[in-house]
Formats: sequence, C-alpha cells, structure tokens
Amino acid sequence: MDRVSLRIDEGEFIAVIGHNGSGKSTLAKHLNALLTPNSGRVLVRGLDTRDPKLLWQIRQTVGMVFQNPDNQLVATVVEEDVAFGPENLAIPPPEIRLRVNEALEAVRMAEFKHRPPHLLSGGQKQRVAIAGILAMRPACLIMDESTAMLDPAGRKEVLETIIRLNREQGLTVIHVTHFMDEAAAAHRVLVMERGQIVLEGSPRRVFTQVDTLRKLGLDVPQMTDLAASLARSGLTINRDILTVDEMVAALSQPAPSPDTPLSPSGGARPGASRRQVKSGCVTEEPGTKPPAEARNHLKSIKLEQVSYTYKKGTPYQAEALIDVSVEIRQGEFVAIIGATGSGKSTLVQHFNGLLKPTTGRVYLHGIDTSAKGVSLQELRKRVGLLFQYPEHQLFEETVWRDISFGPRNMGISEPELTKRVQRSMELVGLDPKTLGNRSPFSLSGGQMRRVALAGVMAMEPEALILDEPTAGLDPKGRADVLALILSLHKKLGITVVLVSHSMEDVARLADRILVLDNGRLVMDGAPKGIFARGEELQEFGLDVPLVTTLMCKLRQGGIPVSTGVFTVEEARASILQAIRGNAND
Repeated sequence: MDRVSLRIDEGEFIAVIGHNGSGKSTLAKHLNALLTPNSGRVLVRGLDTRDPKLLWQIRQTVGMVFQNPDNQLVATVVEEDVAFGPENLAIPPPEIRLRVNEALEAVRMAEFKHRPPHLLSGGQKQRVAIAGILAMRPACLIMDESTAMLDPAGRKEVLETIIRLNREQGLTVIHVTHFMDEAAAAHRVLVMERGQIVLEGSPRRVFTQVDTLRKLGLDVPQMTDLAASLARSGLTINRDILTVDEMVAALSQPAPSPDTPLSPSGGARPGASRRQVKSGCVTEEPGTKPPAEARNHLKSIKLEQVSYTYKKGTPYQAEALIDVSVEIRQGEFVAIIGATGSGKSTLVQHFNGLLKPTTGRVYLHGIDTSAKGVSLQELRKRVGLLFQYPEHQLFEETVWRDISFGPRNMGISEPELTKRVQRSMELVGLDPKTLGNRSPFSLSGGQMRRVALAGVMAMEPEALILDEPTAGLDPKGRADVLALILSLHKKLGITVVLVSHSMEDVARLADRILVLDNGRLVMDGAPKGIFARGEELQEFGLDVPLVTTLMCKLRQGGIPVSTGVFTVEEARASILQAIRGNAND
C-alpha cells in the first residue's frame, strides 16, 4: 500500500475492487492487524493495530474470511469448526450451540453440520468458513473474495445475509470482490490500483465511469454496461442504472412521440402490444443437443450409468454421482453447471481416470477405464485436466521446467520437448525468452494460470477439462483466460469441458450445457434450451444470465424483445429493435 488514508464508519458497507495485485487483500489485512503499516497508523475503534497488547481485542472486533477456505478450517467436523471461534471467546456452551446453528442456517450448511470439512466441495468449505466468522458476531466483517467459489444461489444468499446483518444489526462490512453486482450493493465503493485508492464514491458514481474502470482492468455491473451501450446508440437513458429492476423501469416509461428519443428514464410507446406471459422465460428457439451426426463418435468421453460414492461403507459415506450417462464427442465445447456440492468436480475427475466409478462404466475413446491392464497414463495424455486454482499445480523452479514436466515424463526427446514447451507457451500468450527462466511463483495470478495451462497443452491432449479455471481472477484476467480457452478450441479443434458458476460465461461460450443436481444429470442441451427453464434452474440453486432475466421481464411487460439473449450486445440490439419498431408502428 502507498499512503492510503481512509475512514470507515461503524455500520457502513464498503466494497473494495481492483485488479489482481492492486493491494485489496493487503488493505484488508491491515484492518484487523494481520499486517501493520511501515508508516502511518491504523486505528480500530481508537485501538492502534501496532500495539501487540491490543491484538486480541482488535481481532475480536474485526473478523476476516479469506479467499481459500482450506486455510481456515481447523476441526474434523463442520459444527466443531464453526464453534471454534466462539469457544475461544469463552462463550457459554448453550449460546455457542445457538450461534453455530444460526450461522450454518445463514449459509445453507445446516444439513452438513456432522460432515468432515475435507469431504466438502470448495464452495461448501467456503460457506463453513463464513459461518465460523459469523458465529463470533464481530462488529466488523471483512470478506476477502470469499464468495468466489460459491454457486449463484449461494453467492446471492451470502450477500443477502451480510446485507441483512448490516442493516438490522449494524454490522460493518468490508467486501473485497471481483463481482461488480456485489459491489453495487454496497454504500461505498473503493477502487484500488498499485496500492492506492484511485476512485471512491457511491456505486452509481463509481460505475458510471465505465472507460476509466476498463482501463484499470475492471468491469461494471451488466445493467450499467447495457445502459452505457444504449446511450451510445442514441437512446436518452440514465447511465447510472445498476440493477435489472432499474433497467426495466427505465425502459418501461412511455416515450413522448414516435419521432423523439426515449425519455430520461426510457420506455416504449403507450399502447404497445402487451402479450401476457406466464412466469418463466419464453424463447423463440428452444435449442437441443448438437446434432449427433456432426460429431466424431470414435473420439469421445462416454459415461454409462456411472455412480460414485465417497467413503463407501463408513459413517461418512456420501453419494457424489448417481446413475450418470452422458457422451462428450471430439470437438465439442461443453459447460457443466450445478450448485456447490452437486458433483461437478467428481464428474470431471472421471473423464481422465483420476476417479473410477463405484458402479457403471467410463470409456475414453472407446477404452474402458476400469478394465484390467488399461494404461491410465496413456489415456491421461489425451485428456488434460486443470483443477480449481490451477496455479496450485505449479511446483518447479522455473516456468520452462514446470511446463516441460509432463511431456518429459512421457519420454519425449529433448528436441521435441523444446518445440512443445515453446509452442505451448506461445499458444497461451507467454514469451519463452522473457519468462522461461522466471520462477512461476513470481508471476501474476493470471500468468500463473497460463503456465499451468501451457503445461497441460505441452502434452498435446485431445480434450481439455477445466474445473473453475477463472475463480478468484479479476475481470480482465477472467476474460483473458476464457478468450484463450476459446481460441485453443477453435484453432486446434480441441474438446473443451468447462466447469463454471458463471451463467454469463457458459451461455456465451458453450455449445452444450450439462446441469447437475445432487449427483444426478438433470439437464443436457444447448444454452437457449437450458436457460429457457429458468424456474427449474433456480430450484437447482442456479440462475439464468442477468441479461436473459432482463429480457424476460421486458417481454412480460409488453416490450417485444428476444428472450434468447445472453450478452450485453445482443440485448442492446434487441431492445433498440423493439423500441424503434414500436415507435414506427
């Protein structure tokens, strides 16, 4: 941090945004004395964080939830972990039990109270970590990207929980996030760059500065982006719109005449056709699976009635997959979505034989992974897998050695090895000359993920499996990684399977979407068909893209927009067509 001056009043809800490495986490750690300043002072309710005698009192006042839940869980059972903090505060046992139950209910983890944390998914662990801090009832809660691994419903519920605690109990909230819609819910937004606060103000004031934020590698809420796009297209519409409901209201106001632009709030001509639509979304093109005849049947990942049980025969037995049958053919771009704990990571670990089914069969290019004598090492050369936080797969001293590790173990000759490493680095946008001898741990988060991806690509796989590859990245980093994956898919014809919690990303990128719920495959189809079933998705803890939600509401309000829309640009075009068409009626 560099000469930061900041005052946060009790009861405020502050959002802190900035690209990876801008200083957000460093700032947060100063607020509960995990770090102390080299110069200047940090006061928490008048207590100087540099005084070691005051640390206990400061950290009772300011609780912090970190990015990685594995670094925060200490007990062998969920309810014991949540109770750990209150126990150390000498809270009476009856009160501890009450707090634990309330905290677990708040983060939708009550049914897992007797489960060992190591058997939970990454998102479920994060909910437990949040519950552990809530149970301590601090006066101030710092959340350092602690919703990054949650599904849409989980993110929404956690955000609603902290908003409610902020409003009803006066809890001060400092929320470090890369989700602009979460930042829009705050009282005040701080934008950091190179350790300094470069923008500060209300969400409306900050997010209307679209060009400035983009130069800083950030984004704006989708509705703000859409408002700016509509305004550039000639519509008179407020640029400080943050939410879907605000956009619906702006576009539903009557225009004064067919020849004039929208009023300041926007809207359609009175008397426009108002077709009553039942709840849910109507799409013009229902969408189906990609045509089977267009795909290569010989090279595929095929599951037949696969079930998988963790810790079978023990008190901790848990069914992660139940009777899943699916085939992914060469050249497809398939997205897998589902609520936290639905079985997504377990499923993709079957795709290259890391897990073998409890029952059922998995075939990679026609070869049964459970058959005797099958070389899984050979099969894994064909199917590359990147886990959540792929930078955790890095371990060598230099970038070059890390990328060459896989192909070297395949027995590739040195001249061919050199070609593969150089080619894979160039494929992912890394310069072999300037970065080859660097330590991978000296790179930025986005660069580290590129190195991990290059290590997989150097093995020249025919399929690439990515389990939440953009978790924790800033908007620019996320966009860069996804653009890179799409480029590899198009240039090399490589099969891509992407696990993601971002409905916007999967709708924009995937040819086909698989939906998991409690270990079962409940939907399989093209994005338009899947997102037409919004009510069902919400029952599974998911949602439709925000832009799609907007278009459905506009259609229900009588504005004849297309509802099979997933991006801001598609929404802009459809809204303009609908409004200008009405004006010409």
